[in-house]
Amino acid sequence: MVPAHPLNVKPLGNAFTTDDNIRTKAGSFALLPDELIAQIMEWLDPLRLLQLGCTCKALYAFSRQEDLWKMLYLGNLFSDVLHRPFLCAHTSLGSYTHDIPSANNIARLSDLTAKDFADNWVDKPFILTDPVRQWPVYQQWSTRVLLGKYGEIAFRAEAVDWPLKVYVDYMLNNSDESPLYLFDRSFVEKMDLKVGNHDGSHYWPPDCFGEDLFNVFEGQRPDWRWLIVGPERSGSTFHKDPNATSAWNAVLAGSKYWIMFPSNPSDPAPPGVYVSEDQSEVTSPLSIAEWLIGFHAEARRTRGCREGICNEGEVLHVPSGWWHLVVNLSPSIAITQNFVPRAHLADALAFLKDKPDQVSGFKSDIKNPYDLFIAKLKEKQPDLLQRSLAEIVSLGGGRKRKWAELTGPNGDGELRSRDFSFGFGDEDEEDVP
Repeated sequence: MVPAHPLNVKPLGNAFTTDDNIRTKAGSFALLPDELIAQIMEWLDPLRLLQLGCTCKALYAFSRQEDLWKMLYLGNLFSDVLHRPFLCAHTSLGSYTHDIPSANNIARLSDLTAKDFADNWVDKPFILTDPVRQWPVYQQWSTRVLLGKYGEIAFRAEAVDWPLKVYVDYMLNNSDESPLYLFDRSFVEKMDLKVGNHDGSHYWPPDCFGEDLFNVFEGQRPDWRWLIVGPERSGSTFHKDPNATSAWNAVLAGSKYWIMFPSNPSDPAPPGVYVSEDQSEVTSPLSIAEWLIGFHAEARRTRGCREGICNEGEVLHVPSGWWHLVVNLSPSIAITQNFVPRAHLADALAFLKDKPDQVSGFKSDIKNPYDLFIAKLKEKQPDLLQRSLAEIVSLGGGRKRKWAELTGPNGDGELRSRDFSFGFGDEDEEDVP
């Protein structure tokens, strides 16, 4: 509902229904049309404008127009610092998210089998159009429904915890350059959801993604699933998913634009993204719109670029290690989940081993996630663990001595019972990338 004007100004047509019109008290000005009064006031200096506004209530209202005082006291101000956020907040996203070059299009499929995914798609982004439509949450959820059930429950929106009703009010009324994004890791517990492909479940991972090897952590696994709610223009700037995981992102309402790039030693980071040598620090424009304005055209011409729009009822696959930026094209509700498929177990092991300072999502009492992962895999997937460690060694040249170090003092393929670790090289040898 539109609030009442602070000076009780109403549309002109209302004057025909009442005899109480303070405009008639404006003396000779009452004879002039509103447009001419406004134009006359543009010629007055501040003192005379204030004096005229003090003569009657009607001219007080005319003299309080914000644009009059902006012209008097601001004039022309030239500043990229002040203008750029305004430009970014009001730039249409349409010109950047439409007319995707055919070579860049993310593949769209109805569904995949687990074998198809493992054999052909585990390293490629794609959009599936069918699986999510079977979920009860897709069929039932909307902003109105969520407000009715969970309006008083607090969810995490970046650095703050707000009741959902407060966040939705913000979402519907903000004009920020980078709107706050609700991204809550505890939504399943807060909303008392049942997850899994069985009777009474609210949603389940699409079958094609198969086994998630981080499940061996059981109650000790790092954060892996999130509820995502956000207005148009909200989203995430370029990043890779944590701990070398893959991910799927299912849109339950609204639509999202994705732009993605593979990551390998021969290719640089996406245009406008600067990464430290150990990849622990990522620097990019502060807002999505700023990146689109400055770097999108170059990005579309960059090798490996993939783009697509994931619509309501669809799910997108993010392969392990891929850079991606995502922005909501309309108010959106989504669920995302990270996972480790068999094909990327070696990547996850290497990440936990080599980049402990970049490992994230584990509870504070987990002091060494790598050792814990090794122990869990040794207990539940020993053959797969050995194959993955062999794959890591092969990437470094297949040195037999290193394989002996990994598998046991006699090189017999038996994993050491404690303090298991593997090394990528002595001081005089190159590290495996």
